[in-house]
Amino acid sequence: MRDILTHQQCLVPQIDHPHAIELDTISATLDELPELSEAVHRDLIRGLRKPKTGRSGLAAEQVLRILMLKQLKQFSYQQLEFELASSWVYQRFCRWDPNRTVPDRRTLQRNLRRVRAETLETIHDSVVRYAVDRGIERGRKVRADCTVEETNIHPPTDSKLLWDGVRVLTRLMHQAQDLVTFTFSDHTCRAKRRAKGILYGRTMDKRRPLYKDLLDVTTKTLSYVEPCLSALKLVQGTTVGFAKAASIAQELEHYRTLVLRVIDQTVRRVFQGESVSANEKLVSLFEPHTDIIVKDRRDTFYGHKLCLTTGASGLVLDIRVLDGNPSDSTLAVECLRRVEAVLGGMPKQACFDGGFAARKNLDDLKALGVEDVVFHKKCGLAVADMAKSTWVFNSLKRFRAGIESTVSFLKRCFGLDRCTWKGLERFRAYTLASSLAHNLLLIARHRLA
Repeated sequence: MRDILTHQQCLVPQIDHPHAIELDTISATLDELPELSEAVHRDLIRGLRKPKTGRSGLAAEQVLRILMLKQLKQFSYQQLEFELASSWVYQRFCRWDPNRTVPDRRTLQRNLRRVRAETLETIHDSVVRYAVDRGIERGRKVRADCTVEETNIHPPTDSKLLWDGVRVLTRLMHQAQDLVTFTFSDHTCRAKRRAKGILYGRTMDKRRPLYKDLLDVTTKTLSYVEPCLSALKLVQGTTVGFAKAASIAQELEHYRTLVLRVIDQTVRRVFQGESVSANEKLVSLFEPHTDIIVKDRRDTFYGHKLCLTTGASGLVLDIRVLDGNPSDSTLAVECLRRVEAVLGGMPKQACFDGGFAARKNLDDLKALGVEDVVFHKKCGLAVADMAKSTWVFNSLKRFRAGIESTVSFLKRCFGLDRCTWKGLERFRAYTLASSLAHNLLLIARHRLA
């Protein structure tokens, strides 16, 4: 059974400490927005046949508060379990009865995973509108910039990906042998030796024979997958081990498709001398959605590009995960349209990084009613076309620099430098949860100022 609110009287005493006071202020903000818990409750009961019956679980209010606590403090699930069990301050914030046993880390993870990215985006917008209604954010002056959030993968090379493929397929087939009878050879040690040899090879002439052998090993491992799948299909027709067999078969199909992509890109690059484009490359078997982001033609990141817009209060008004690595100059108009949808009106002033500068962006934003549109670099645009005066132009340029501190704060304190959740949808949810925790903390600090 799932409840929206805990209906639990707070039994934990208030502590006079700055961190505890901030958490109490965040708690008061969440109390003034009961619709946030209702949105989380809809996710928690989603897919349940009888949500009003059965054993009582975490209330939606508790799930939301535990999620915010995790992002605020960047706890692992194991740390989260310990801190929630041992800290009166965190029990008070999460509305947890100290006489009850804290759920284990797996239960906490399972509950937090049920909160979807779409729900967190709705909650994020509601918190921004709350700040506007409270006068914390006026929404008249905004700034936008892009950054990169990395996925939780190792630096990719074709040799490591081929080794990962052999290792994962072999592991799954060993699991399948517990259910069905078929034979295959384990080539993981050989694949590891070849991958290490490629890593330490000084020239391509020395690495190419090792690549050839590693490709042969990978192809041999792939040849065992089809007999394994055929055997697993027979198990699926029985009741014994049906669910496990179906799960293994699904994973084998998934990884086989990805390994074939890695083989293709390796052959094209190493043996055909072809330069494989970034949008065609697969850089991880475990996070296949990862994009290759080259920044300033110098640094290469593996993750996703983020576009965020902030206001004068420092709040993140909008944040979105982009597909691929689009040019900044194509994002300016969409940034302000999304902010307009959240705030209910178009900002009067907007400033952007130099990468957003384009005559079309200037004309389009002016047509939408933005009075001053300033780019950090002029790029052939006249100051008189962008702003009312040179003073306004320089003022907005200085204002734009403030978004760099917000990005740094998000990365250092809210985990936006690297997503530790798996999958594209969880990546979006992690990003929105980090931004939401940041906004709630800033609102609390504005209220306490």
